[in-house]
Amino acid sequence: MQRYVYGDKVTEDKSSIQSQYNKLELNRETYLERATDCAKLTIPTLFPDKGNNEATEYRTPYQSIGARGVMNLASKLMLALFPPHAPFFRLSVDDLVFKQIQGDPRTKGSIEQGLQGIEKAIMDNMEVSNDRVAVYEALKNLIVSGNVLLKITEQGLRVYRLENYVVKRDNQGNVLKIIIKEVVNLDTLPEKTRLAIIEGKAKEEYENKELDLYTCIQREDKGYTLHQECGKKIILTTKYKVDALPFIALRFNRVDGMDYGRSHCESYLGDLRSLEGLTRAILEGSSASAKMLFMVAPNGTTRASSIAKAPNGAIIEGSSGDVSVLQANKFADFRVSFEMMNRIEQRLQYAFLLNSSVQRQAERVTATEVQLVAQELQDALGGVYGILTTEFQLPYINGKINILREQKLLPDLPKKIVRPKIIVGLEALGRASDRLRLLQFMQDLAGTLGAETLSQYINLDDAIKKFAVANGVDTQGLLKDQEQIQQEQQQAQQQQLAQQALADPRVAIEAGKHITNSGKGLGINNETGDVSVENME
Repeated sequence: MQRYVYGDKVTEDKSSIQSQYNKLELNRETYLERATDCAKLTIPTLFPDKGNNEATEYRTPYQSIGARGVMNLASKLMLALFPPHAPFFRLSVDDLVFKQIQGDPRTKGSIEQGLQGIEKAIMDNMEVSNDRVAVYEALKNLIVSGNVLLKITEQGLRVYRLENYVVKRDNQGNVLKIIIKEVVNLDTLPEKTRLAIIEGKAKEEYENKELDLYTCIQREDKGYTLHQECGKKIILTTKYKVDALPFIALRFNRVDGMDYGRSHCESYLGDLRSLEGLTRAILEGSSASAKMLFMVAPNGTTRASSIAKAPNGAIIEGSSGDVSVLQANKFADFRVSFEMMNRIEQRLQYAFLLNSSVQRQAERVTATEVQLVAQELQDALGGVYGILTTEFQLPYINGKINILREQKLLPDLPKKIVRPKIIVGLEALGRASDRLRLLQFMQDLAGTLGAETLSQYINLDDAIKKFAVANGVDTQGLLKDQEQIQQEQQQAQQQQLAQQALADPRVAIEAGKHITNSGKGLGINNETGDVSVENME
C-alpha cells in the first residue's frame, strides 16, 4: 500500500506502480506532442516519434537557425550556471545563526577557510564524474521540451527525457510523485535487484528478455519514499529526507497549477514554423528557376536538333527569333518572401541569443553599442536563472554533498550554520549591473570634474572593495591593510630622504633636524657611505 501527500491530506493508492504510470501519462501526452513538434524544427533526434529506433532516418529541417539556437542557448546557460575552473557556489556561515550561538568572529574566518577546501573537493568530484556533459544534454531537453529529470548517482548525473517519466506536483510546484519507466536487461541490474526479480524462478526465463522497471518516488510526511516495481512486484524500498532526494525534476518555464513546464522553443514555435515554410518555398522555387530550358518555335526555320547537337561556339542556320529561354519571372515574389524570412530569422536570433543578433547592420557600430545589446540579451534570461537556481543548482549541491558524505569523503556539516549559496546565474547578473553602474559613475565624475577632483572626494579603499564585490573577487589576503600601507609609505619617504642626503649635504642637515624632531636620526656607514634612518632612543 502506497501513500502520497496532496495539500495537507495523506491519501492512499492501492494500485500498482505500472497502473499509476499509465494514468499519469495521459496528462503528459500533450506536452510530448509539443516537444516532438519543437524537435522537428530544431534537433529531431532529441524527441523522435513513437516507434522510432536506431535505424530510423530523421528528416532534416530546411533551416538551421533552430538547431544553432538550441545549442547556443544551452552552451550559454551551462557556462553561466557552471563556469569552468571556478566554483558556482559558496559554503558560507549564516550570520544570524552565528550571532545567536554567540560565536567568535575570528573563528568564523577560520571556518570559512576550511569550507573553501570542501568547495574544491566537490568541484573536483564534479569534474571527474563528467557532470557537465549530462548538464548540457539536460539543458537542450529543457529548451526543446521544457521538462527533464536528473538523477544524482555516484558515477555522475543521469538524464531522463520527458517520454521516460511522469510527475505530479501540488499547486505551489512541489513534487508529489515521480514515476520512471525503464526498459532494462536482467544481466545489467545489480545482483540484489536481479535476485529479487527472479525469486526462485529459473534464470533462463529472463535471458535475452527486456523487462519494464518502474521507479516511484512519493512525497510523505517527513520525506520521500522510493519503490521499485518489476512485473507488478515491489523489489526495492528506500526512504529519503526532503533535502537529500537524488532526483531533480526540472522545468524551463514554470506555470502555476501545472505538473509540467513549458519550453523556450514553444514560445517561438510560430516563427520556427514560418521560417521552415519560407525557407522550403524559396529553396524549391530557386531550384526550379535555376533550370534552363530552350524553346524553339514549331513553325520557325531553326531546328531544335541543330541547337541540341551544336557545340559551344558553333555556327548553325536559323533565326534568333525562333529561340527563347523559359523564365519563371518570380523575382518580385521571391524578394518579398526573402525579406520576411530575414525578419523572422532576426527575431529568432534574438530569442536564442545568437551572436549575429548583437551587431546591427550598419556601416559604423560602436563597441559600446554591441556591449549594451549583449548585456540586454543576457538580462532577458533572469527569470530562467531564477528557476534553475531554485530547482536545479541548490538541490544538485545538496545531493552532491549527501553522496560524498555517504562515501566518507566529506565531513558532516551543521546544516543550521553552514549553507550553500549560489554565486552565479541570477546573482552574477546583479553583480554585473552593479559593476556597470559603478564604472559609469566613476567615468562620468572623472570626465566632468577631472581626475584630481575625483581623488579628493572618492574614498579609494571603499571604491576598490565595491569593484571587487561587483566582479565576484575574494579580497581576503589580496588587499593591503592600512598599517601595511603606512609602513611602506614611511619606508619610501626615508629612502627618498637618504638619497637626497647623499646628493646635497645641506639637505641632509635639514632632513636630520626634521627626523630628529620625530625621535629618529640619520646614520652614515663610514665604510660604504650609505645613509640610513635610525632610532635615537
